[in-house]
Amino acid sequence: MIERPQLTLGIEEEYQVIDPESGELRSFITQFIENGQMVIVEREIKAELHQSMVELGTPVCTTPAEAKEELLRQRAFISRLAQEKGLAIVAASTHPSSRWSEQEVTPFPRYQGVLEEMQLLAQRLLIYGMHIHVGLEDPNFAIDTMNVLRYMLPHLLALSASSPFWQGQPTGLKSYRAVVFEDFPRSGIPDVFPNRAAYEGLISTLTNTGCIPDTSKIWWDVRPHGIYPTLEFRICDICPRVDEAIAITALCQALVLWHWKLRQRNVTFRVFTKELIDENKWRAARYGLDGKMIDFGKQEELPARSLMRELVELVGEEIAELGTEKEIAPIEQILANGTSADRQLRVYNESGGDVKAVVDHLAAETIEGL
Repeated sequence: MIERPQLTLGIEEEYQVIDPESGELRSFITQFIENGQMVIVEREIKAELHQSMVELGTPVCTTPAEAKEELLRQRAFISRLAQEKGLAIVAASTHPSSRWSEQEVTPFPRYQGVLEEMQLLAQRLLIYGMHIHVGLEDPNFAIDTMNVLRYMLPHLLALSASSPFWQGQPTGLKSYRAVVFEDFPRSGIPDVFPNRAAYEGLISTLTNTGCIPDTSKIWWDVRPHGIYPTLEFRICDICPRVDEAIAITALCQALVLWHWKLRQRNVTFRVFTKELIDENKWRAARYGLDGKMIDFGKQEELPARSLMRELVELVGEEIAELGTEKEIAPIEQILANGTSADRQLRVYNESGGDVKAVVDHLAAETIEGL
């Protein structure tokens, strides 16, 4: 019997730092820089391109329940740190009103290099994401799993959508972040790789020709991590509510286990082209849970919510095996009551178009349960 993958978990979140009075973004990260170096604090804070963004990541966790505790501690820490500076944090993938043209870039060589290479695209990248890592020790199986689970990426995006606004107005999309990020090269749904050697061949070509220095400049919606033995899901918007972030994390873990068990039975799942998956990704970004997506196996258009429930049912055995029924449960609440994007739009409409009310709503949800 082949030993099951560890399926360890890690979550990275990129937070907005705001002025609670005005609701606008504020520069934050430079307050923890001295002589060009980050000041050591209780947890590792990662600078990002814009000074109004801060990234933190959980330690390696063995279960979604453990990941929840770490995520709560992480948010409590960064929230406390922001409050000491008279600021607050928000977990959402776009700010409802702040303008990208007014944001300061972090003065580190890495980000100055990105700005030099990407120009206006980098300045415009005022978006915030959640990256979920699932531990996979076998690099060959990681590629195989990436090929298959690409199909489910639009489903994860629809469940996590939290970016319906851009520069003060509703965009008509539930995840505007997904559209903004695809302006970057080497982003979006990856192609299919027949094996690990083909993937490594691509990386070698890109690095040898000076296209990228290393795999950190591969920004696909799912990728094998370049340092850690994980498959990294990068498709999701960041969820204001911790319970929803953990539910999606638990779903990712169950999907990986489901695929591993398929392979142990010498069963496969059809691998679909990037072009077809992109159709569902667009629908997920545009309509979230309120539209229809395509079941490409059946060649049929179906309500997004029914496909989400079908996905959870697909991995029901794995959820039970992992003992994560409690952590998965909030997905049904998302399906019944809507995503963060839906809640933001309700607040906006009920307040008569007050984007500050949306920011206040997001700030309150971000620290629920801390």
